[in-house]
Amino acid sequence: MPRSVLAAQGRFDVRHFGATGDGVAIDSPAFNAAIAEAARVGGTVVVPKGRYLCFSIRLRSRIRLLFDHGATIIAADPALHGGSYDPPESASGLYQDFGHSHWRNSLIWGEDVEEVTIEGPGLIDGQGLTRDGPGARWQAQTGERPLSMQGMSAREIGLLEPAIAAMDGKGNKAIALKRGRNIRLSGFTISKGGHFAILATGTRGLVIEDLTIDTDRDGIDLDCVQDTLVRGCKVNSPNDDGIVVKSSLALGEPIAAQNVVIRDCAVSGYDRGTLIDGTRTRTQKFAPDRDRVTGRIKLGTESNGGYRNVKVQDCSFTHCRGLALETVDGGMMENIVATRLTMRDVTTAPLFVRLGDRRRGPDGTGIGGVREVLVSEIDARGIDPRFPAAFAGLAGRPIESLVMRDVYLLYGEAGAAPGSPPQAAENVAELAGTYPEPSMFGVLPAWALWARHVERLTVDTFHAETLLHEARRPIRLENVAFPAFSNTPLYQNGD
Repeated sequence: MPRSVLAAQGRFDVRHFGATGDGVAIDSPAFNAAIAEAARVGGTVVVPKGRYLCFSIRLRSRIRLLFDHGATIIAADPALHGGSYDPPESASGLYQDFGHSHWRNSLIWGEDVEEVTIEGPGLIDGQGLTRDGPGARWQAQTGERPLSMQGMSAREIGLLEPAIAAMDGKGNKAIALKRGRNIRLSGFTISKGGHFAILATGTRGLVIEDLTIDTDRDGIDLDCVQDTLVRGCKVNSPNDDGIVVKSSLALGEPIAAQNVVIRDCAVSGYDRGTLIDGTRTRTQKFAPDRDRVTGRIKLGTESNGGYRNVKVQDCSFTHCRGLALETVDGGMMENIVATRLTMRDVTTAPLFVRLGDRRRGPDGTGIGGVREVLVSEIDARGIDPRFPAAFAGLAGRPIESLVMRDVYLLYGEAGAAPGSPPQAAENVAELAGTYPEPSMFGVLPAWALWARHVERLTVDTFHAETLLHEARRPIRLENVAFPAFSNTPLYQNGD
């Protein structure tokens, strides 16, 4: 069909702009030409069945990128394919790492775009992307990296966090969105998405639905977003977080992430690639931070602007860390609801709420706060016995109000050989400025629930069991001003 006829129909086939789809020729110029034409009339860019080897694809407003069945966009490798990704912006990355601070060095990127859709049953194969990138230039030894990385040599850290010069020409995200409004991502699969399979920063009116992501670092990062819905997504990310809400300083000012809903999603830490191929194997035991595999839903770590009105509901966690709600960089975390969550094979704490004092930000950055957090209808089993549900504020800045209701926790694996129960010190260090992770405090002096520096803690219908003969008490509260407990049966093996 002539290009003029297609244009009249508002449909622009990338093959008619020179794309070959043979997996050998570089097809990104054809994609960008088709997108430019479609943007003039608000049209659809059609990606037929084929294998399209690409460097940076630049989104424009009022376009729809439509994958046909069998369509694959392959991220080219600069070392192999004689080209490069768009250069990263000149942003400083002072208070967040290189990946959070840049968007254009991506396979698909859009800046200030509106009314954009990417959809269809296609595949984005990020085989030519890198998962690595420099860390933030801000340094505070205990707050920049998890304590689990303390034993790593400078060379080992350098392999994960190369110098900026090493990023020349490389792409480290599958899809990156900076600001923008009314964007929908639907129905496709991302394999090996680089540092971020999806990074959305300062975006409003964002819908991400029915995606399958099987990746080597972060899955979906929602940074300073507003009015955002993530639903029906499957995200496998053994080496980093699955679905994350953040509020960094990447846009130069603290902006709250607010009005965010994550629902009907499944996160996991299976061996990479085995969600897509269906085998779902679990041979990998540790993430690059030397803690156990990740793959969770989290708020944080970047938290300068805070979070308001965030709901996580009807989601499952499998072979990964549990739910983590963290603010450590001066932002307020308030009106957070996590409900109807199922967890199996939990590699650290099932529930972790942390108000910390890292303050990664400019002079004058203060301490944030936590209020109005509800965690309810949680069923978590096969939990690492070292890590109870843990809620930790600060001595001079407690968590203001937290409710845990209708929670069932089972520690240890049924049928596993009995082991020795974990041993814990009675006095737990404050670690106010430390990078927040459930493992940061070591083995805690309670096996079911540990809470410290909480003003109002309400626990209603909390049922916990352990398959070990525990010497630790089930619950320990430290500096909890107004605790209220009702219906809390606690059992250990032999009871």
